[in-house]
Order: sequence, then C-alpha cells, then structure tokens
Amino acid sequence: MLQLFFFYFTFAPAKEPKDLNLIIDIGNTKAKIAFFDGGEIVDVVAESNQSLGCLKALCSQYPVEQGIVATVIDLNEKVLADLAALPFPLLWLNHQTPLPVVNLYETPETLGYDRMAAVVGANEQFPHRDILVIDAGTCITYEFIDSKGQYHGGNISPGMQMRFKALHQFTGRLPLVDTNGRKLPMGRDTETAIRAGVMKGMEYEISGYIESMKHKYPELLVFLTGGDDFSFDSSVKSIIFADRFLVLKGLNRILNYNNGRI
Repeated sequence: MLQLFFFYFTFAPAKEPKDLNLIIDIGNTKAKIAFFDGGEIVDVVAESNQSLGCLKALCSQYPVEQGIVATVIDLNEKVLADLAALPFPLLWLNHQTPLPVVNLYETPETLGYDRMAAVVGANEQFPHRDILVIDAGTCITYEFIDSKGQYHGGNISPGMQMRFKALHQFTGRLPLVDTNGRKLPMGRDTETAIRAGVMKGMEYEISGYIESMKHKYPELLVFLTGGDDFSFDSSVKSIIFADRFLVLKGLNRILNYNNGRI
C-alpha cells in the first residue's frame, strides 16, 4: 500500500534573497502573490482579485528580477496600471507562452492557465511519471500528463460551493447549506442530507476518477490541490500527494523556462 504524502512547507530560511521571481495568480475568487528564490517559496500572500493593494509594498520588501501574471478574469484599470508600473519585466501567461511540457489540448486558447500550471508544477516534481492532477477550487478539474511529459487534457465539474449554491438556487425550498455542521454518512434531515450529498458526492467522484485512471496507468501518481478541504476514505488517501502551492510552483517553472532558467 502506498503512503499518503502531504507536502508541509516551511518557507526558505532567513537569508538575503536576491533575483527573486514574482508570481501573481489571479483566480475567480482571490489572487495569490508569491515570491520564489529559485525553486523555493519565500512568501505567499492572499489578496483581493480586484485590487492587488499590497503589491507595491510587497515588491519594495524583496529584490524582484522578473515576474509572471496569470489571470482567469478581466482586470480593472487600477490593477493593470499597478502592474504596468512595476520596475521589472512581466510575462503575461497566455496560450502562446512556451511551456516545458507538450500541450495536446485541441483548443489551447480556451485552456485555463491554472489547469496547465498545476500540471507543470506536478511534472517538475515527478518527471517521467504518469500524473493525475485534481484541483478542488471553484470548479474541480482533473488533468492528466503522461510519463513523456505530454498533457492530454482534462475534465471540469462543479466545485463544492457551486454545488451547495446550485441546490439552493435551482430549487424552491432547499436551504443554502455549507460544510459547517453535522456530517453524517446518510442525512437525517434536509441540512445533513445536502451536506452529505455534496461532500460524499465529491469524494466518490474523485475516487472514481482515480480508480479508473489507475486501471490504465498502474503507476499513476495523484496530486490534490486547490482551496477546498474535505476528507477521503483510507483507500483514496493512500495514493494522493497534497500540495496547495502546486499552481504557484507551476507558474514559477513556466517563468524560469521562458527566461532560460531551465
């Protein structure tokens, strides 16, 4: 039986950093601003995806040489102006950006940057391995990259909060429920029925993907990332690497790849 691996991070030890990379990951609900010294994370800050208000102050603390911006939303004029004012070059990730993996997706212009970045981050840590990357955030995405470094594509399904909200918004009487409260194998009332249905449904969905992929790729590695936390049964736990900074690591890898730091 394989062991469950959780990557616990302690940021780089206190030293005088130089030539840092700035990584700006702007998602559907928030933005993450990270600083990397080579491949090591120095600092990560969560920020509103509508302001990046702390960016100037953060950049004054660190000697940044280059940066990358990846966004899934349209940025407002204030954010664009703040980014343009930074005194170092920025790489804006898009479908034409060279990648350190082979992208077999048929419509790369529609591929969310976070999906590709997560795959790149996993592949960097375990090259020459078949990998399934599961990102449980606003949506749940399933991405597959093979041992030859070829990204084959993936699937998208509703995330946890989207499922809770859909049950409330598309019905006449079901309440809006969240993860807080009793968690039962089978619901004893409407609230626990919704909570168990959503959370167990996600668990079974993820378990199904893993089991199906492992039939075809017996040595499959599985990475779990994203903002949603939920439990798994022991059989699923045994084959999952949990890395909440996987997208940031992938963006850092893409930036280095494009600037000759292979």
